[in-house]
Amino acid sequence: METNSPFKTVDSGKNAAVVSYIFLLGWLISYFAMYKDNKTALSSYHLRQSLLLHLGMIVLYVAVTILIMIVPIALIGYLSFVVYIAYIILIIIGAISANNSEQKPLPLIGDKAQTMFPSI
Repeated sequence: METNSPFKTVDSGKNAAVVSYIFLLGWLISYFAMYKDNKTALSSYHLRQSLLLHLGMIVLYVAVTILIMIVPIALIGYLSFVVYIAYIILIIIGAISANNSEQKPLPLIGDKAQTMFPSI
């Protein structure tokens, strides 16, 4: 049954694209709740990019944590802070690009993500 709601909009995949950048939980919500029924080129592009960003961050953060446990130098602790700040900056860049409906690749990982996850 369809209603005449003034709040009804056509989803171009922009919502799924933006939500996918909200850490890994946002990616899961975006993929399973928003993307499955409404696959668009924009949402696919940003889901691929944000998945590589989140997985890459997890791997990098684990590697830095192990390095800190092996070599307990304070300078390496600052490295983890720099990695996290870079992650937040990439999230902001990606979310702004998704909000503007642009398929602009993220620095360092954007083009690689499109070839690594072609099934999304």
